[in-house]
Amino acid sequence: MSTLLSFTILGLFTGAAYAIAASGLVLTYTTTRVFNIAHGAFGMVMAFTFWDLSQRQGMPTWLSLVLVLGVIAPATGWFVQRFVTRGLGEGPVSVSLVVTVGLFVGLIGLAQYIWPPEPRTLPPFLPDRGVEIGGTYVTAHQLITILLSAVVAAALYLLLNRTRIGTAMRASVDNPVLLRLFGGNPDRVASLAWAIGVSLAALAGILLTPVIGLSYYDLTLLVINAYAAAMLGRLKSLPLTFVGAMGLGILQSFAVAYLPTDGNLAGLRAVVPALFLFAVIVVMPQAQLRIGQVKGIVSAPVPSLVRSGVGGAALLVLVALLAVGMSNANLLLVGTAATYAMVMLSLVLLTGYGGHVSLAQFTFAGVGALAYAKLDEPNLYGLLLAALIAGLVGALVAIPVLRLTGLYLALSTLAFGVLMDKLVFQADFAFGFNGTLPAERLSVLGHRFDSLGGYVLVMAAFFVLMAVGLLVLRRGVLGRVLIAMRDSPAACGTLGLDMRWFRVALFGLSAGMAGLAGALFAGLRGTIGAADFQLFNSLPLLLLAVVCGVTSVTGAAMGGIGLMLLPVLQSYRPELAGVVFAVLGFGAVALGRDPNGLANQLFRLGHLLDRRFGDRVRSAVPLLPLPADRVAVDEDSEVPLTEVGAHAAARG
Repeated sequence: MSTLLSFTILGLFTGAAYAIAASGLVLTYTTTRVFNIAHGAFGMVMAFTFWDLSQRQGMPTWLSLVLVLGVIAPATGWFVQRFVTRGLGEGPVSVSLVVTVGLFVGLIGLAQYIWPPEPRTLPPFLPDRGVEIGGTYVTAHQLITILLSAVVAAALYLLLNRTRIGTAMRASVDNPVLLRLFGGNPDRVASLAWAIGVSLAALAGILLTPVIGLSYYDLTLLVINAYAAAMLGRLKSLPLTFVGAMGLGILQSFAVAYLPTDGNLAGLRAVVPALFLFAVIVVMPQAQLRIGQVKGIVSAPVPSLVRSGVGGAALLVLVALLAVGMSNANLLLVGTAATYAMVMLSLVLLTGYGGHVSLAQFTFAGVGALAYAKLDEPNLYGLLLAALIAGLVGALVAIPVLRLTGLYLALSTLAFGVLMDKLVFQADFAFGFNGTLPAERLSVLGHRFDSLGGYVLVMAAFFVLMAVGLLVLRRGVLGRVLIAMRDSPAACGTLGLDMRWFRVALFGLSAGMAGLAGALFAGLRGTIGAADFQLFNSLPLLLLAVVCGVTSVTGAAMGGIGLMLLPVLQSYRPELAGVVFAVLGFGAVALGRDPNGLANQLFRLGHLLDRRFGDRVRSAVPLLPLPADRVAVDEDSEVPLTEVGAHAAARG
């Protein structure tokens, strides 16, 4: 009985901290329609700030707490809303998700740069005090956390439902124009909500740090528990959010107490929040279509088949030349870049064309690599079968949330990534007891590519084939349907287009492309392990795809090279590792509203050079194709579709 009571109290303590974090998340979402993926990262940075003030600077605990919760955190929230997330709630959900993921990665990089890795401890509040309940000792820190969660829940409920400011907060989401007509200021209301939300994230991080330690990733990823609690409240009900957080805390505590600690189910204890999140998402009611949104993303120009073929041939020639003179170490880097570029092509299809965000795309690559190694068929049959398995897994992830869109699909991939990372990839039946699996290189029509240079050339050829196929799909009927569904789901639904199964097929095809890349990567490396496909690897992948251009094949190629260079740069200057991630994250924030990214600037440079020197070069080499602005190009490849465009897409 005492054991049950002990774990119940522990569950109430962790649930109370989750409730505080989830309340801030619900507040920012209900007032701005921006789901802050970086909510836990803000809490992590503020926990480090509190440690710095109270432990390293020697300030009194109460003064450090006042400065962090009353000054630094609110100022940070105000700044982020005014200059980063302002107006994101009115645009596509994919844009707001990418921007907040950029904040997520950028804040982790910033924390690593300001506070380099070293052992740090933060003592609990009133460490020498506590009470004994039923034979179980309860610390003062635990009691304070539980009490604060109840105070926060009650205060927020009164704020939103019993004050003029709370009414203005809810009105700023329902009808900001009408609120402005009645003398309200939606921007000021949103800034206040973000200031309170970041303060609550900071409070949750500070309360959890004495238990789990000052860790960049543990504190940040613990917000998944807050996501699950917030989802139970459907991102608007604070009482349900509080109940969900407490229930999740108790459930997680009982899992630690009673689930096995060895065997294939050992990782089940670590994925209880992810299972809870996925279950809540599945049982959520049908998502309503967003009406009035016909302002889509202006996509990059789509080249003709001839230009695509010429560009692909030029890339293969370049890789062949590199394969002749490069060392094996550098060839491994080129092959890794090709792997990343192929996975980013799957994001071009899913995010750039389809408007959906996956937060675990590299996990699907891990599924393909694991299937390829387990099948032990180092040929085209094994490669395609591994891609098919990854595609089926992607479709299975999307099927349970068939009725939902946008944010919920993205969070389902996040839950899936956690499940695969902690439960499947770490199990003995996956990568074995030593954590690695051997994988042979691909053979095509009986010819085995033993040389590393030849295999890298094969990987480049697969990238070219996938890129050309993607561009062919984009120029066809399916491509126009994709753009129509991305730009105006309400118009497509009105015209009778069934987006549900189309969305499942889109997720499946995207996951299959990532799985194909993972299988080729397994052959490149020779051995693969669970560490190669961790969940966190998917976030820099998404951000570099956006920074370089998630709407174009050129952006995928640039992003693959950039992601390959990140660890190389960090190995030369380890002290700048945090700076690299901070630049990447905040760069994605800056370019998140323009998914054409750096590739768009490259296209502009190309047009400028063509206008100045193009005619002269073509007169010298008559066989060169005309530029894109001098050939017939589908209008829908350069401008977003409105309802009229959706109508045309529906007719095919």
